[in-house]
Amino acid sequence: MAGMVSKLVVVLVILAVHGACDTSGLDPNFYVNKCPTALEIVRSAVKKAVAEEARMAASLLRLHFHDCFVQGCDGSVLLDDNATFTGEKTAVPNNNSLRGFDVVDNIKTELENACPQTVSCADILAIAARDSVVLSGGAWWSVALGRRDSRSASLSGANQNLPAPNSTLQTLITKFKLQGLNQVDLVVLSGGHTIGMSRCVSFRQRLYGLNGDANPQNIDNNYLTNLKSGCPSSGGDSNLSPLDDVTPTKFDNDYLKNVQSLKGLLISDQILYTKGQSTKNIVDYYAGDELLFMKQFAESMVKMGNIKPRTGSHGEIRKNCRRMN
Repeated sequence: MAGMVSKLVVVLVILAVHGACDTSGLDPNFYVNKCPTALEIVRSAVKKAVAEEARMAASLLRLHFHDCFVQGCDGSVLLDDNATFTGEKTAVPNNNSLRGFDVVDNIKTELENACPQTVSCADILAIAARDSVVLSGGAWWSVALGRRDSRSASLSGANQNLPAPNSTLQTLITKFKLQGLNQVDLVVLSGGHTIGMSRCVSFRQRLYGLNGDANPQNIDNNYLTNLKSGCPSSGGDSNLSPLDDVTPTKFDNDYLKNVQSLKGLLISDQILYTKGQSTKNIVDYYAGDELLFMKQFAESMVKMGNIKPRTGSHGEIRKNCRRMN
């Protein structure tokens, strides 16, 4: 009976998410007349980049996430520092970690040639994230467009708003809630870790504990042994391990199954299953049905892409994504 109640709670939460309406003012057809080749230009460039390096799909997806959680989906994460301006790239969650900027530069150059100062960098990130998921085998969704680029960035916002890999469950829930995202969104968007890699420095605490503990809790012993072989207790900070060691380049729901088996790479992955009953129920629900996971991931991505977009006369359309006009 308790299991039935848990499933009912999850379903009710999901229905609430499905019923949410788009109040962002964005439009999937925004570029149909203004730049009819925009979507194809982005898709082609992303396809080329992912073909050259499968990991780039996860990197582009992560760029969109790190953009939206700081000041909204406004392209602020792309701005370079200069003598008079400090951007978000040197924030702790971003520094020596975010990738894909060159791919965005290439896309922007092609778009400027085709449709000068028409397609925003913020929209490039949103489209590239969707295309990265699709090219990795995930669900397609219609990307609402019309975002404009910010003329500001927030280093403090990036440090405060972006979840750390060793976050507590309550911290994760709170940081997502502040962006208008609920626990279903938290679990499902974390499911984006079904593709990509993470650096040893991001999951070392998961392996050795805070004080070099020999037997950290909530991790499969064989998985722990394998991870330690590539991530020593000191040194090797940039050594990489797949976030999903079953199908690391395929977008599926294996990440959720890994978490069920105590094989979540990051602390912030595993605690979704071991530290909260409501998030555990959500993990179980989507681990049991990949199609439902894909559908909800698409809906949660649309919801995330609607976080505080600049539209109308707010912001600008950058000519170069790395600097303001």
